[in-house]
Amino acid sequence: MVSMGRGIPEVLINSAIGIVKELGGKALVILEDIDPERLRDAGVTIVIVGSSFDVEEEMVKRVSIPQNLDLNNILNLISAFLIEHNILGEGESFVYVTREMIGIKTVKKSISAMRGFFAQNQSVLQRLLEITIELSVEGREGTPVGTIFVIGDTRRVLRHSHQLIPNPFKGHKVNVLDRNSKEIIKEFAQLDGAFIVRDDGRIAAAGRYLEVEPKVIDLMLPPGLGSRHIAAAGITKLTRAMAISLSESGTIRIFKNGLMLLEYNPRIRY
Repeated sequence: MVSMGRGIPEVLINSAIGIVKELGGKALVILEDIDPERLRDAGVTIVIVGSSFDVEEEMVKRVSIPQNLDLNNILNLISAFLIEHNILGEGESFVYVTREMIGIKTVKKSISAMRGFFAQNQSVLQRLLEITIELSVEGREGTPVGTIFVIGDTRRVLRHSHQLIPNPFKGHKVNVLDRNSKEIIKEFAQLDGAFIVRDDGRIAAAGRYLEVEPKVIDLMLPPGLGSRHIAAAGITKLTRAMAISLSESGTIRIFKNGLMLLEYNPRIRY
C-alpha cells in the first residue's frame, strides 16, 4: 500500500520533474497531497493524489483515491483519469513519484473501462471503499463478511430490487460521510442483500435483493465470478449506479456500466 504520511523529499520531486522533461512527457503524478507551488517549474499537467477532488484548474488536477489501495490499482485509476480528461492517450506514459520512489507508467488500452470511476461522487465512493477494505481485512467480530454497496441513481435501483428484510434505515438519516456511521454500516453489512446509497451519501436501504438476470442483460465479465459480484455488475448495467462488492474471500470489485473497474484483495500482498 502507498504511504502518504511523511512528505516527499525535494530531491525526488526535482528528479521527477527532470525525468518528465527529458522524456517529453505530458503529466507528472504526485502520490501525496502537496503544495503545487513546489511543482511550478514542471511545465506539464500535475495530478496530485490527496484528500480532495478538484479538476477545474488547467495544469493542476487534484484527485481523491483511497490511500489504502495498493500502488498498482492507484496507478490504474490515475491512468483512467488521464484518459478521461484527454491529458494522455492509450500507449502514452506518465511519471509518478512517491516519498520512496519515482516510476513510469504506460497507459494501456484495457484501462479505458475504468474511466467511469471518476463519474461518481468521489467523497461517497472513497468513504465506502475505505469501509469495504476494512471489512475485507477485519470481517465482523472475526467472521468474514460479504456485501454490496450500490451508489447513485437510487430511484431506478430501488425499482430493480426488493427488500429481503424490513429496511433498517427507513426513517433514519444515516450518511456514509458521517464518521460516526462506520460501525453502524459494518454491523448491517452482515445482513443478506445490498446497501442502496444515494449520491449525497445517505443510505436509502439495506438488506435489498438486486433483481438481475445476467443472461438477459448480456454482461461481459471475467469467468468465475460469484452471484454477489454478478448482481453488483448487473445493477450497474440496468442503471447509472456504481457498485462495490465484497466477497467473503476478501476480494473487492467495483462495477460501472456492467464492467469491472477495479479488483483488489487487501488480504493479499501484491
